[in-house]
Amino acid sequence: AQAGQGFELHQPQDKVLVTVGETLTLTCTTSGDGPLGAVKWLKGWGSGNKTVYEQKGSFPRVTRVVSESNTDFSIRIKDVRSEDAGTYYCVKFSKSLTSVETFQHGKGTVVSLHETALVHSVVATAVVFCFLLLGLFVALCMYRRKHRGEEESQCLAMGSFLPIPLQCCAGTPSTTSKVLDAETSHLPSQQSSKEDNDIHYADLQPLPTAPQHSRSPSAGCSEYASIRVAAK
Repeated sequence: AQAGQGFELHQPQDKVLVTVGETLTLTCTTSGDGPLGAVKWLKGWGSGNKTVYEQKGSFPRVTRVVSESNTDFSIRIKDVRSEDAGTYYCVKFSKSLTSVETFQHGKGTVVSLHETALVHSVVATAVVFCFLLLGLFVALCMYRRKHRGEEESQCLAMGSFLPIPLQCCAGTPSTTSKVLDAETSHLPSQQSSKEDNDIHYADLQPLPTAPQHSRSPSAGCSEYASIRVAAK
């Protein structure tokens, strides 16, 4: 007891932030003559504490910073894991013939982990989301281009290949051509000439109205058409 009167234990670190996978260093030093007994590192306090390091025992991830020192009991924990987060205490025990008791302990060091794995997962998720948006945009552009091409092809087919009934008015050398259908009344009047006596006129019926999805005015179908051919 008299030997322990000048003993002091120093645990200077209040908080430590460490990254998963790195090495954690916990500092603990002593001064003066202490009673007979070991110095240990405990995680947590009370009945739920866990021995992190002591001289006797096997602790594969934990080593002393200065081995065999009687005053420096600092330790290193390599390959830090998520379960290593918590509060650590450097404790000096007093050993007697009948019992082992806590003689002095540090104020505790709170260890927090910087979860790089979580940061990486967030970054990876953001990258995947950006690629999905880009793919959706490209697919939408391709669909619109394909749909526009189908409309133009349909328009050409309707104007060139579909059979459309004709209502014609015929002219003969002795008579003047007359319009037989009211839809042909919009045609410009033909000037009579000697050449017109040998020409037949025909007026096409209005084409079926096609959906107008194209933004370009030139992509729409013509609604009316007229032809003039030489008589055989």
